[in-house]
Amino acid sequence: MLIGEYTHTLDPKKRLSVPSKWRRELGKSVVVTRGLDNCLFVYPLKAWGQITEKIGRLPLGQADTRGFNRFFLSGAVETEVDGAGRILVPDFLKEFAGLDSKVVLAGIHDRVEIWDEKKWTEYKRRIEKQGNALAEKLGEVGVL
Repeated sequence: MLIGEYTHTLDPKKRLSVPSKWRRELGKSVVVTRGLDNCLFVYPLKAWGQITEKIGRLPLGQADTRGFNRFFLSGAVETEVDGAGRILVPDFLKEFAGLDSKVVLAGIHDRVEIWDEKKWTEYKRRIEKQGNALAEKLGEVGVL
C-alpha cells in the first residue's frame, strides 16, 4: 500500500526521485497521468490496468465519459523508474500540475499523487479543516 507524504525536488531535467519505500510496489515502470485537483497521478502498471479496464466499460455514448477518458487516458505516459529510482515528468504534465522545483509525493493507497509543494500545502490546510465532516459522510455509507 502506498501511504505517506514526501517532499522532493524536480531536477532541471524533469526527473523526480521516488521514495525508496515505494519503489518495490511501484515496480520498474509506472504510468503518470493528469490527476484530479490539478495534481498528477502515478500508478504501478498493475493498478493502471485495473483502472483502464473499469474506464473501458463506461458507456461511450455519454459525453462526460468521453471527456473524462480523453482527459485521463490521452495524458498518460508510461515511464521507467531508472537505476537511481527517478521518473521523468513530461513537460505537458509538469505544466498541467503547475509543478515548480519543490513537489510533494503523496501515497494514496494504490497510486501516488504529485503536487506542487505550495498547492499541496494550501489543499492540505483546507481539507484538514473538513476532517470531521468528511468522516461523517463516510460513516453514512458504511466506510467508517
